Amino acid sequence: MRFTKMHGLGNDFVVLDGTQAPVTLDEVCARAIADRHFGIGCDQILIVEAARSANADFGYRILNSDGSESGQCGNGARCFARYVREQGLTDKREIVVDVRDGQMVLESLGDEHYRVALGIPAFNPADIPLCGFDTADEYRLDDVAGRTICFAALSIGNPHAVLRVDDIDSADVESVGPALESHPAFPERVNVGFMQVVTPQHIRLRVYERGAGETLACGSGAAAAAIVGMRAGVLEPSVAVELPGGTATVDWAGEGRQVYLSGPAERVFDGELVSSKAGG
Repeated sequence: MRFTKMHGLGNDFVVLDGTQAPVTLDEVCARAIADRHFGIGCDQILIVEAARSANADFGYRILNSDGSESGQCGNGARCFARYVREQGLTDKREIVVDVRDGQMVLESLGDEHYRVALGIPAFNPADIPLCGFDTADEYRLDDVAGRTICFAALSIGNPHAVLRVDDIDSADVESVGPALESHPAFPERVNVGFMQVVTPQHIRLRVYERGAGETLACGSGAAAAAIVGMRAGVLEPSVAVELPGGTATVDWAGEGRQVYLSGPAERVFDGELVSSKAGG
């Protein structure tokens, strides 16, 4: 099985082509591929598939490093867009892809930069999903890693909780991240973002991703944090999101509108899976 290793701002991926023959990986195989000591190593595995809808160009599946499936990955989507063009699977600059919970539009901007339409954010707790709350701008839990946590929550194809902090360097990501990710209030777990507002056009962000832990970048997490700041009136409609792996741009025109994520996508190397433990 051939693969390509890619990354978007350090958020790294193993990309597999399932357009000619289906790629089936169970959780054991996915974890073996993602293992950074005994496998290739990655935050997520991206599988390119044939389109499932008449108006789509491709299908797109995402497996986390623990083998669970995700419905959204903005950094991965940019890598997906570069992959299908470089592999000669399409020559379109704009493509539509089927994802688990709908569709995404991916656009090549040139110079290895891509823009992704992530969808329309959902704020209803039932749509996130977030249990035990009515819709609010901010939620509170009193039993997260032994402390009270206030956060905003939304879904952009996957659930996000965003905490505003004074300084991401001193934020307690290591304990609050996993505690909130697996809190019973989030029945499908949650991506946890720690946001520091620098200026109305610039934020800093760390993200503890469900199924992957803290990563160098999270595209949908960048969008979620920016949206939270925009709704709170502290951020402009276009924001630079500085993550440990680099900077992405989020644009959002407001309620009921698509959110867009722009940034680079890099190919690292190509290889072949040969270990039976990794599905080869």
